[in-house]
Amino acid sequence: MNLKFALSLSAGMLALGLSAAQAQEPLKIGVVSVLTGPAAALGQQVRDGFQLAVDQNGGKLGGVPVQITIIDDELKPDVAVGKVRSFVEGGKVDFVVGPVFSNILGAIAKPVLDSGAILISPNAGPSTMAGKACHQNFFVTSYQNDQVHEVLGKYAQDQNYKKAYIIAPNYQAGKDSLAGFKRYFKGEVLDEVYVPLTSLDFSAELAKIASAKPDVVFAFLPGGLGVNFVKQWSQAGLTGKVPFLSAFTVDESTLPAQQDAAVGMFGGMTWAPNMDNPQTKKFVAAYEAAYKIVPGSYAQQAFDAAQLIDSAVKAAGGTGDKDKLRAALKKADFTSLRGKFKFNTNGYPIQDFYLVKVAKRPDGKFQTEIAQKVFTDYADPHAKDCALK
Repeated sequence: MNLKFALSLSAGMLALGLSAAQAQEPLKIGVVSVLTGPAAALGQQVRDGFQLAVDQNGGKLGGVPVQITIIDDELKPDVAVGKVRSFVEGGKVDFVVGPVFSNILGAIAKPVLDSGAILISPNAGPSTMAGKACHQNFFVTSYQNDQVHEVLGKYAQDQNYKKAYIIAPNYQAGKDSLAGFKRYFKGEVLDEVYVPLTSLDFSAELAKIASAKPDVVFAFLPGGLGVNFVKQWSQAGLTGKVPFLSAFTVDESTLPAQQDAAVGMFGGMTWAPNMDNPQTKKFVAAYEAAYKIVPGSYAQQAFDAAQLIDSAVKAAGGTGDKDKLRAALKKADFTSLRGKFKFNTNGYPIQDFYLVKVAKRPDGKFQTEIAQKVFTDYADPHAKDCALK
């Protein structure tokens, strides 16, 4: 009996030891972001915003240590797929967070979701994954791509502009952007222009704008595209002559390069660095102290993605039970930097949207600031086609 008891006790202690070891097994998270080329400023904010949240949680999320692998997608779908597939097939992966661009998301979604990992997008929100192709393991902490552009379309309509010239890059998010603008703008579209994602010279497009004399221009030109377009807009003498509305063309990732040329230009977003809530004030101060630049939506949405993971892992007691983890993610029980935040059935947020305006701060730095609320508790139009409950 004593031998049996000793063996039983040893087995129990071994089981407890294994359980404790498993409990301390780190969360394996891949952060996919563009870190080379003209769009690197966007990707760096995603990486840094996520890292800041982990740092503030003592290197843990949900009380569990975090092992982060940074994956530079290089803004090349084939490169992104190769790197991500190698990562998710290399061992147990809990979460993949990213990317910035929708064409990269479209490329990596299948290998990530097929692996059983949870995919959380801190920026890209294509229409293609918001409707019939929605997935129980896919969540977005930004918006559905159309929505931010709809802010500008509604504003243009409310301003009674009659003729618009609209321009975007030739990829999925570009198509979503112009579709979103046109959903609310009912005037005449003089020209709908799609440019390569690598465009840097917009002299031909600016000449067309000057010739067409539209009532308003709407542009979705992220990263380096936006930097060059706004500078060339100013050089072409169009500042003050044609109202300029945009999304992701003048924001905290581009303003350090655009500076005074962008002041007064409008954008659309769910958040701005001057949002009046305590969590934003704390975040902006911490981000500027750590990275010496003003955080934009890319950093804010990545920070929220980390907070979402933190809340879900904590509520689910780890990542072992995927059903409990998914249910906890759907609850979105965390304090978003933007304030109100909840998920729709398709894993995309229901939230408020604002018109924002570029301003120069007293310290000489540039940021977007909230001008007015345009949509309240706004759900994307594609959720109705998602079969998830």
